[in-house]
Amino acid sequence: MMQADDFGRVAVLMGGAAAEREISLNSGMAVYESLLRSGVNAIAVDVKNNVLDALQGKKFDRVINVIHGRGGEDGVVQAVLESLNLPYTGSGVLASALTMDKLRTKLCWQGAGLATPAWFVLQSVEDVEQCAESLGFPVIVKPAEEGSSLGMSRAENKQELLIAWQEAAQYQCDVYAEAWVQGKEYTVGILAGKALPVIRLETPHIFYDFDAKYRANTTQYHCPAGLTDEAEAALAALALEACEVVGVTGWGRVDVFIDEQGKSQLIEVNTVPGMTDHSLVPMAAKQAGLDFAALVLAILATSIK
Repeated sequence: MMQADDFGRVAVLMGGAAAEREISLNSGMAVYESLLRSGVNAIAVDVKNNVLDALQGKKFDRVINVIHGRGGEDGVVQAVLESLNLPYTGSGVLASALTMDKLRTKLCWQGAGLATPAWFVLQSVEDVEQCAESLGFPVIVKPAEEGSSLGMSRAENKQELLIAWQEAAQYQCDVYAEAWVQGKEYTVGILAGKALPVIRLETPHIFYDFDAKYRANTTQYHCPAGLTDEAEAALAALALEACEVVGVTGWGRVDVFIDEQGKSQLIEVNTVPGMTDHSLVPMAAKQAGLDFAALVLAILATSIK
């Protein structure tokens, strides 16, 4: 068990310029304040333009990265920190860049023989017709490089699919439609190579969208998830394998559906999950006996390779 002084001077990177900036600031301040209460010499660093400017002229021993989305979760920050020889939390450059792109992540999982819902890349109006023939309806349309369900919407027909594609395309990245999975949604937190207790998500919304994640009081989080011990162990093992395939280390969160046939379908992996009062990793950690302060210290400890 490490002591607070062992970490030295710690930069808590938060903010960023991506669409998830406000969420990152909330997560970052929660982490920063927790570190202070634990006696760690932590400094809050709001990254507004780029991480080099934010760190210029300051000396740190390590970094805990709480920047969500592009610019924080996609390998950019990780590459800068490695060039500065600054230890940091979470996954490295390759895994961060790869998992930020949900499409490439799905291709890796598919290549490794792990199940993920069928999908169709949307690049033009003509693709709407082909997608409808390939996947049928309903589908869920996603920008490949956004988190927090930003830009996502469900489509029940070709007209809705066209509108959903146009809305998702505003996020300036690849857009794809994914076959709708009828079943139950689960998430598995990963910490230092081990799986945290599984959480089952339940929302009256059409899907677990931005409002359900951060604003609604109607979302239910079941932990224990209601699975048998065998099923929970299998889901945890799948999450760990999914992380290993794409190189995720340190900490993260894997989202999975179990369909009506009982088959697990991998959806995505987050390498810098939220740390707000609505966030899932702190909930799972609490069930495992780790309060928020202990969780933050455990995440910080992943910066020691």
